[in-house]
Amino acid sequence: MLNGLVKRIFSKNNSKDTAKKRLQFALVYDRLEVSDDILQNMQKELVEVISRYFVIDKDQLKLDITRHNDLSALIFNTPIISAKSRQRPA
Repeated sequence: MLNGLVKRIFSKNNSKDTAKKRLQFALVYDRLEVSDDILQNMQKELVEVISRYFVIDKDQLKLDITRHNDLSALIFNTPIISAKSRQRPA
């Protein structure tokens, strides 16, 4: 699952850029000590939470961690198809 995600993220670049981005991706994960299992669980939980409020395209979602200087950012990107209607408690 995560391998397919990584391939979709990096598939639109030439081979040099792809190799460079894959290396950067791997280094960020190593520095943060984030395993594939943790990322898969995090992605599943994020999808569950977001799906409570929105209808999303689960096939197009992207999860990425980027690093700039000493800061890391988690980027979760998915198309939102529609908002779910809120049900008010009685």
